[in-house]
Amino acid sequence: MRRLILLLLCTATLGLASCKKDTIVQEPLNKTIIYDIGPNQWISSDAGKLLTNTFTDIDELDKYGVLNEGVLVSISYNNEASYIQLPFVYNQDSYGYEISEGKIIMTIQRSDNINGIPTKPNGPVKVKVVILASKNVT
Repeated sequence: MRRLILLLLCTATLGLASCKKDTIVQEPLNKTIIYDIGPNQWISSDAGKLLTNTFTDIDELDKYGVLNEGVLVSISYNNEASYIQLPFVYNQDSYGYEISEGKIIMTIQRSDNINGIPTKPNGPVKVKVVILASKNVT
């Protein structure tokens, strides 16, 4: 009788221990977008003192995204071997960006703002935009 009870107990234990395990994979909330900018895509304004390039139709940058999420912009001059985080200064040219609903405007201007004309990139560059999801806690 003990053997029968022990056998039933072992069978029940094995049956309960082999429960199905579900793996839930959530889509990452952060987004990365890569853009290519050719040297002729920089637009000159303010008598040549400002170079701009605008990325539009960025659906991830809605009003909530602009107000609450983080946006990082990096630029690569060496075919994505490395990226430099904006803002930064290179050869007296200051690189920066501005975000608004649906778009990012990249700018190049002289860091000293005296000698006028910034140097336009002479080759194509890659721009990496990372949108960091965030929950507003107030």
